[in-house]
Amino acid sequence: MTETPGSEPIRVLVVEDDPISAEAHALYVQRLDGFELAGTAATGSDALAALRRDSPGRAVDLVLLDMNLPDLHGLDIIRRIRGSGSAVDIIAITAVRDLSVVRSAISSGIVQYLIKPFTYSAFSDKLGNYRQFRQNLQAQASSTTQSEVDNALAALRPSAQAVLPKGLSEETLRAVISFMSSASAPVSAVEVASSLALSRVTARRYLEYLADNGSAGRTPRYGTRGRPELEYTWNR
Repeated sequence: MTETPGSEPIRVLVVEDDPISAEAHALYVQRLDGFELAGTAATGSDALAALRRDSPGRAVDLVLLDMNLPDLHGLDIIRRIRGSGSAVDIIAITAVRDLSVVRSAISSGIVQYLIKPFTYSAFSDKLGNYRQFRQNLQAQASSTTQSEVDNALAALRPSAQAVLPKGLSEETLRAVISFMSSASAPVSAVEVASSLALSRVTARRYLEYLADNGSAGRTPRYGTRGRPELEYTWNR
């Protein structure tokens, strides 16, 4: 992790009950410039306890919050955090797509909402936008102007969505990500093609795209005739 010159790294608490996802999100944070992993919590109670233990100079700046935890719903955690007087920023990272939950989370003051499964690129973009948002605010004096507020908030709303390489579609990419993220073992292009009714060449293009942007791992699969076949593992 590389710190931004002249600024402190953003300390991040990962709140996620799935051990594999928690480890992946923690590694994602550690790969990003300007961020520092403050810790992980598998339950809402552990997350709240971690925030209560904050000490001057070592406080958590950002919580990456799964909305479905074994003891508390994410909305309850957000309410308790706000009720304690904490101004820590929160990004919801969850598979919950229910519009009422999304609206409630937004009204509770989250700064981003990232729906699982997602690529490392999407994760990096969300946190990069958040980092720019903080930098824009910190650059202001004790009072500000309308244009300065607008510029700070604009960092959370990128003007253009990342463009996929020619020949790849968002719908098929989501299907490949969903298949990979639910697989219990590494998958090959042949297996993805068979399950999603794609050609082997098409399946491999999507898998290579995910591997190239860091969302999936890529290793040779030995034990087959001829050249080793590649297999891909979703970086949860």
